[in-house]
Amino acid sequence: MTKSPDEPATAAPAGGRRHEELLSRFGARGIFAQDAVLALVVAALTFGMFVALANVAPTDPTIDLSGAEARAVTAVGVVQSLLLCLRRLRPVLCVAAVMACQTVMIALAPDISGNGIGPAVVIYTVGTIATLWLTIAVVAAAVLVQTAAAAAVSLGEDDMLTVVANHLSSNAVIFTAAAFIGVYAAARRRNRTLERERAAEAVRAQRERAEAAVVSERARIARELHDVAAHHLSGMVIQAAAVERLIGRDAEAAKSGAAWIRSQGKATLENLRQVVGLLRDRGGDGDGNAPIPGVSALPALVAEARQLGSEVDFECSGDPLRLPPIADISLYRIAQQSLTNARQHAPGAGVRVSLAYGDEDVTLEVANGPAARGELADVGRGGTGLVGMRERADLVGADLTAGPSGDGGWRVKVELPVRDAERRAEDVEFETGDRT
Repeated sequence: MTKSPDEPATAAPAGGRRHEELLSRFGARGIFAQDAVLALVVAALTFGMFVALANVAPTDPTIDLSGAEARAVTAVGVVQSLLLCLRRLRPVLCVAAVMACQTVMIALAPDISGNGIGPAVVIYTVGTIATLWLTIAVVAAAVLVQTAAAAAVSLGEDDMLTVVANHLSSNAVIFTAAAFIGVYAAARRRNRTLERERAAEAVRAQRERAEAAVVSERARIARELHDVAAHHLSGMVIQAAAVERLIGRDAEAAKSGAAWIRSQGKATLENLRQVVGLLRDRGGDGDGNAPIPGVSALPALVAEARQLGSEVDFECSGDPLRLPPIADISLYRIAQQSLTNARQHAPGAGVRVSLAYGDEDVTLEVANGPAARGELADVGRGGTGLVGMRERADLVGADLTAGPSGDGGWRVKVELPVRDAERRAEDVEFETGDRT
């Protein structure tokens, strides 16, 4: 028991939740009201039992009980039963009062070794709300007190030993059985409570996992949208500025730049459609099945950067490896974001993109020199480019390092281990450009 025996018990030792709900429907709400109903029922049963005993006593030579004694015993038994209304509200007081009444009954009729219903109910209650050792102590004390009372009343009589033995055995059996049933009922109730708690915890854990998966999916889609929009829109902004300067000076060049902006707008829409397609049902119109670029599309990415006026060199070495799809697109997106950062923060700087296949790893490096118009900006401030690159690297178990290079520029390096890769030199064909 987690609280003192003097404190009111909140459990339902004798009836359970179903009986409590049934009593509540008939207006008996609360511990005292429900236990009062039980006390009245037990009092009625006790009254009937002792009335039957009083009727049998005059005709049974083994029962030495007068009519007055029978009425007194019946009255004490009824009072003892009515005390059960305190069994959960004041359990210690209830035990003491019930056992005191039992002692009076023994004093009035020592030859009757049986007990009323009240002591069994109160011992059962102790078993449901007390610890095991406290329950054993209460049972032992009740048996010893009742046996001592029987011994004191029958002291000096010829049948003293018989009376003491009868009270000892009957009390030990009845009280032990009642306590055992109480402890068993409490254990079952605790087990049901634990099962409900475990079920609720499992539901909460499942809900948390689902919410975490949703958050992770949202973050992944946000990274895709950021990479696509930042790359294409930054180029379009730069080209638009160039077209603005050409208006009125070189109409053909301005038209060419506007056409390029239009084509980049279409490319941006196509890429966004690919990302949004990930959210759609695969059984739809097929937009979600558009190919997602990987490292094989790096030459096309480099060619696109060159069209914006950037000096970009691309180098690929080693025999290509078969990369997992997530790792493939992650390397592409990191290269794409690196080129975007270089264009935004180091305009006019030369950029070198290198992709090196090792025996069991792939290394991607994007490095740019200092800005052509002033000092290199700190790309770690503002935006989420570096954060997104690190998240992508962590997702596929790659090591990413980003920071200033020795020549005043900036370098991003990703090392991706591919332990179970299959070589696919014949399957990989870069879209445009040579390896060097």
